[in-house]
Amino acid sequence: MAKIELVIFDCDGVLIDSEIISTRVQLEHFKPYGFEVSEEEYSKRFAGLVGSQIKSIIEEEVGRSLPDDIYEKIDIDTDIALVKDVKALPGINWLLDNFDQPRCICSNSSGSRLEKTLKKAELHNRFKPYIFAAAEVGDKTSKPSPNVFLHAAKTFDVKPENCVVIEDSGHGLEGAKAAGMRTIGYVGGSHTYQGHSEALMDAGAETVVRSLREVKEVIAAYEIWDGDLEAI
Repeated sequence: MAKIELVIFDCDGVLIDSEIISTRVQLEHFKPYGFEVSEEEYSKRFAGLVGSQIKSIIEEEVGRSLPDDIYEKIDIDTDIALVKDVKALPGINWLLDNFDQPRCICSNSSGSRLEKTLKKAELHNRFKPYIFAAAEVGDKTSKPSPNVFLHAAKTFDVKPENCVVIEDSGHGLEGAKAAGMRTIGYVGGSHTYQGHSEALMDAGAETVVRSLREVKEVIAAYEIWDGDLEAI
């Protein structure tokens, strides 16, 4: 049996319902440059990626360069929208009240945005100081690199195989798998799309939940099941 000694949460789309807000802001900024897709398609393709990664993909597709400062403008508008409208996802406070393992956040968002949005959602105090921005820790590489996850395990002095990661994006799950951690996919955010569960399973989720309340039971199951992480 493998005891779960650390529960790692992604932030956007797992703790707070922010992905759909960010998606709408970004699509408005990309429209003048000829990139127009549905919110569902955007979420399916880009959830979990950082701005520089998204910018490169879109530039290749539209066949032109986007302004160097486009993400500076997007970030400003996204921060305004998030601080105005973002909320904690249903069930997260119940879950945090009902399991005993240490916990932390591992996110591709910047530390400043994490602080703003988590405070707005009244979750900051439930995780501080263990709130890790991938680009600000370790080797500073973003998911799907395992960097931020391995940094968290090292901080808590636990083995990766004794950690479980809750993610809503394939890129995040790929990073968690590369780190050698147990995985749970979550599809309860407003940005969830048809086929989301299957995409997360393909990316490495060992199971997928629609309610954060289910996570406690999954953690308990993982503690009594030493399933091969490769045999999914």
